[in-house]
Amino acid sequence: MVEIDLTQREAETLIAMEKHATDGKVHDLPYAGGSIAIELLAPDKREQFLLDISRGRIDLGKVKYQNRARNIVVLVRLDLACPPHRNPDGEEIESPHIHLYKEGYGDKWAYPVPTQYFSNTSDIWVTLEEFMRYCNITRPPNFERGLFT
Repeated sequence: MVEIDLTQREAETLIAMEKHATDGKVHDLPYAGGSIAIELLAPDKREQFLLDISRGRIDLGKVKYQNRARNIVVLVRLDLACPPHRNPDGEEIESPHIHLYKEGYGDKWAYPVPTQYFSNTSDIWVTLEEFMRYCNITRPPNFERGLFT
């Protein structure tokens, strides 16, 4: 797999960059074991992003929200109802946790979820809305709330 290394400043600029959904399509949140990737664009259309959402096969509370740039660079990933994560320095971070791009490490570092941005991680619908705000998705995709959201 090809890796793209960004400087920390480039990653922070991409995270802060405004992002828009590319179409008016209504998306269904994935069900058990499912996943979707939704295209996003910067307002000037010079940068492309993806919003990934995946659900656990057995535990429907197990959810991953992810924002990628340049197809493969994970900028931000929020893991809910997941196993603890061990950082490169050996520190273990409990669930839920958030991964933020770190120069030289990509998304290998996790941090406790910042409660000033995420109010209730047990509500996956609210958390999705808060995740999109956190990633500066100012024109979010349209979602249909399903039975399991």
